[in-house]
Amino acid sequence: MTARTADLPHIVDAADFSASWVLDELFPRAEIMRQVHALGDSRLLTGRRMFGLFFQPSTRTRVSFESATTSLGGTFSAIEIGADAQDDEPLEDRVRVLCSYGYDFLLIRHHEEGAMRRASAASSVPVINAGDGDGQHPTQALLDAYTIHREIGRLRDFEVALVGDLTYERSVNSLAELLAKLPDVRLRFVSPSTLRIRPAIRERLTAARADFDELEDLSAVAATADVVYLTRAHSERMAMAQRFDPAGLRYGVDDELLAKMKPSAIVLHPLPRGAELPLGIEADPRVACFRQAENGVYVRMALLTLLLQAREPNSRLTRLEVRA
Repeated sequence: MTARTADLPHIVDAADFSASWVLDELFPRAEIMRQVHALGDSRLLTGRRMFGLFFQPSTRTRVSFESATTSLGGTFSAIEIGADAQDDEPLEDRVRVLCSYGYDFLLIRHHEEGAMRRASAASSVPVINAGDGDGQHPTQALLDAYTIHREIGRLRDFEVALVGDLTYERSVNSLAELLAKLPDVRLRFVSPSTLRIRPAIRERLTAARADFDELEDLSAVAATADVVYLTRAHSERMAMAQRFDPAGLRYGVDDELLAKMKPSAIVLHPLPRGAELPLGIEADPRVACFRQAENGVYVRMALLTLLLQAREPNSRLTRLEVRA
């Protein structure tokens, strides 16, 4: 994808975003949306409708998109498809039907990796990937990058430790793809030996000449990392994986590890959290996961206006003439 908003028909894969688009279009728009949200009662999306189709449960993604849509004056509705009904109709047919009902955006979370490519190919309106199996979660990556930019003051020349189940964690897949495009970013993948990054991700990072290492202990990079990005370490996969690794390896942040970290470093987590980020530790200002969650509203507001602007380049969204 180039840096033009006209090249933004759907939000499907983090690999589709260029660094220039993220820095020059998305982030400035997100800053405007922060102000718009504070003012309240925006009419930028008045008359616009979003529909959410969830084949897997969602809390933060669903609610933050609902907040983003309604804060801009649009409407939001959604349904969850139970496991017993997930495969009783082709995804493409569901998408075509929803498009015929006049929705302006489709927000879809699906249990199959790669499903969003199929959905976007069948859709006449923008499709937003809210997570597809173990594959991608691109809007999470965008809000994570925006949080890093706001918290440490730059989106270049920093070290980030991505920690936990790196084989099946879609937020890490998306964030790694995005950060690898940025100058002088050093990626440190910290996981049990059986849950390392996927070969396909490793190959793309190698092809992009990204600076990355694979480690098995967060303590090894605690003193040098500018960002520690935790994922859920309380899954059955993690418990099984750790049985095959030496005892005492760290995949979480506690007071002892915080003491080793830089005063300027931050800890991020897409939530929900478990033992890898104990209750109470958020009292340390370096733990930014709740600011990270808040930023999701502003980034998703920005994405909605950019998607609509791409379809209607002469609309008032280009000038952002906000009327309370």
